[in-house]
Amino acid sequence: MNSTLEQQRATVWPGIETKKSEQNSGTELLDAYRVVLYNDEVHTFDEVINQIMKAIRCSRHKAEKHTWEVHTLGRSIVYAGPMFLCLQVSSILEEIALKTEIQTT
Repeated sequence: MNSTLEQQRATVWPGIETKKSEQNSGTELLDAYRVVLYNDEVHTFDEVINQIMKAIRCSRHKAEKHTWEVHTLGRSIVYAGPMFLCLQVSSILEEIALKTEIQTT
């Protein structure tokens, strides 16, 4: 397995094992998918910051950057990686009804 992908998974989602189908799939080895977070007029900055931190397990500083980008540009790519991790990130963001989309690159 690609050691870069393995490090990425360990950093973002400790304990997630690589599925056998992903080990042989060229598509899953690329960051072929991304999670886009969209602006809304419902959530506070703190709510969005905290949910981003939870979803991608990042520092408050990085979550604040994403939140500011969402606020000013209307969207931010908060994560790029394999589809199954994008689904998990998106699901966590949507726990508080944030608007997300998974796109292919």
